[in-house]
Amino acid sequence: MFGIQYRRVDFFGGGRELLGSPNLLSIRPNGEAKLDPITDIFRTMHVTAFGQHRLEATAPWGLIQDKQTEEKVTPSDKKASPTDLAHFAMLSRGNCWLSVEGTPEPIPLSGGDCFLLAGGTSIVLRDSPRTRPRWSFREIGAMANSNVAHYGGGGAPTTIVCGSFSFDRASLKPITQLLPSFILMKGDQARTLALHITMQALTSEMAEQVPGSEVVATRLAEVLFIQVLRAHIASGPERNKGWLRAIFDPQMGTALSAIHDRVNTPWTVESLAEAAGMSRSAFAARFKQLLGQTPLEYVTEWRMQKAMQLLQQRDKKLIDVARSVGYESDAAFSKAFKRVVGANPGEYLKRGFEGHGHAGMADDF
Repeated sequence: MFGIQYRRVDFFGGGRELLGSPNLLSIRPNGEAKLDPITDIFRTMHVTAFGQHRLEATAPWGLIQDKQTEEKVTPSDKKASPTDLAHFAMLSRGNCWLSVEGTPEPIPLSGGDCFLLAGGTSIVLRDSPRTRPRWSFREIGAMANSNVAHYGGGGAPTTIVCGSFSFDRASLKPITQLLPSFILMKGDQARTLALHITMQALTSEMAEQVPGSEVVATRLAEVLFIQVLRAHIASGPERNKGWLRAIFDPQMGTALSAIHDRVNTPWTVESLAEAAGMSRSAFAARFKQLLGQTPLEYVTEWRMQKAMQLLQQRDKKLIDVARSVGYESDAAFSKAFKRVVGANPGEYLKRGFEGHGHAGMADDF
């Protein structure tokens, strides 16, 4: 929301975040860790927190985040697509009202509440539904002194800790299209103890501002992202849609886990259906219903996503990248890569990973 400073950190660098699901990271008999889809997605796309600061608001006050005017800045100070960013806010003191695009009624918030918001979604945060917002989040963030911003008319106080997350721009399907556009976790919801502890620690770091606070706050914000997601999942599977619902579907989740754990396997619809314990036709129909694409389209798209990550390392031969994602020849790999990405591997590297409008990319990019 309020880009102050940007620092790149590989969110899942160790790849061992546990999310409390039978479909997630486990250990093979040979002692190697199996890779779950959420860890694979987040590590590959590099989730990074930045711009944390504390807002001290006093009534009356109102702030707006408009998807039409919100400016987004990357580390190189170039404009970014709305799908590159998401935001978070949590109340550590006081009360306020949240209006979210697409939600008919304003939502009351109180201390301990936290929400995640996909980039491109308009919201209004204010002390009362009757207060007219006069400033944007970015404008207030720009006025922050030592990561603390003061705003309002001097009445009842509310303290909000805010920040943003960035995702790797070299993504065929940004995380903000895989996850819900808005997640709200109320402070009194069950199964949120770890989330509350992280929120308290982050609030403390933002209040103390001792040496190292910025680094600690950034790491805590990244942990907060996953814990909000965990709490959202635990709150009820009926609330999950699309990819997130598929991950936690017993049969689809098993197939997706197999794909992400062994992306170089020569998968077929039959072998994936067998992994899911379903007939070929039932599996294909259920997969398309939940994810909006066929199983092999998903496999190919994720192989290319992994390949894009490997190509950026620049220390691998093309044939090694091809084999890492399930292709026996660099010619077959290059053909598939160009069909999905819209450029062959050499052209993609030449673009410097900053390509604006990859022609031929998936429609949902």
